[in-house]
Amino acid sequence: MGQSGGDFATTIITADETLRGWLAKVASAKTAGQQIWAYDQLGAAVLCLADYSMLPWDAEAVARFEAFQVLKLRAGTMDLRIACIALEYDATILTRNTADFAKIPGVRFENWLD
Repeated sequence: MGQSGGDFATTIITADETLRGWLAKVASAKTAGQQIWAYDQLGAAVLCLADYSMLPWDAEAVARFEAFQVLKLRAGTMDLRIACIALEYDATILTRNTADFAKIPGVRFENWLD
């Protein structure tokens, strides 16, 4: 699954965060140049996301999420959702945010950028 025949995927949560971020840039653009840039970036993000299989936020991920919430982990809600999806699919998360994912039991993650 995923890009270039590799075993890569993204999550619907990652898509949500990515698109919300670029939509916020579009909304805050003041000049025509800023609007053009923001829309170009939004378009590029949409095309990039379309290259990947999209792992869903489903009932199994919700059940894991609710179980983790009881533990009161100090991780962001969206990171916890991504982790729950990764656990459901036995996936490794690629992230620079290793500090937050390290707080979530059982999650595998790697940082390929640093």
